[in-house]
Amino acid sequence: MSEWKTICRIDDIPVLGSRRVARPVGVDVAVFRNSENQVFALLDRCPHKGGPLSQCPLHNWAIGLEDGCAKSPDEGCTPRFAVKVEDGQVMMNALELKTHAIDLAPPRAGPGAATAGKLGDESFDVQAPHGS
Repeated sequence: MSEWKTICRIDDIPVLGSRRVARPVGVDVAVFRNSENQVFALLDRCPHKGGPLSQCPLHNWAIGLEDGCAKSPDEGCTPRFAVKVEDGQVMMNALELKTHAIDLAPPRAGPGAATAGKLGDESFDVQAPHGS
């Protein structure tokens, strides 16, 4: 049975926006929320030039949130992570956070890197559930 860790509340992620989940080892995870309040989690590294995916579109690429793969004619994929929402809480698989894709290189700095006030510039540490 999987252990799930609460990351944040769904309302902490802007609609059509993203946030980063910091990991002690490896590249952070980008958590995205679409207009239907579905949440997706991908490694925060664009398969194009290695920039932070939470800051895309860096290069006008479209990345599928369901599978982490670039849409045609572009190519490449970034690893995806298990994520679920229960009672307004966004949770990720604890084992995946510790072990999945920890050997991949971090995103490169440059244009599109996180700056204050931009979507995706806030990171969340794994935390205890918020009280109601």
